[in-house]
Amino acid sequence: MNALFISILELLVTVIQLYMWVVIIASILSFVRPDPNNQLVQILYKLTQPAFDFVREKMPFVVFSGIDLSPLVIILALQFLSTFLINLMAG
Repeated sequence: MNALFISILELLVTVIQLYMWVVIIASILSFVRPDPNNQLVQILYKLTQPAFDFVREKMPFVVFSGIDLSPLVIILALQFLSTFLINLMAG
């Protein structure tokens, strides 16, 4: 396979894995109610809220009894995509 193609796929996998960590951190922060004026919190919310809103809109059943499982859906989808790209690179 072309080295450029593999490099692009590796970059995509890295970005996906970083975004998974951003989703995990934002999910954990939602439990502790951080200062909304903190710039790091604002950046995390700006990076994750569009994806969370998209999942909530397309799959309204992920929110029940006040529990929002949209981060879990996003992490599973990103993990699936990451595994697919890794397998694509391997063979």
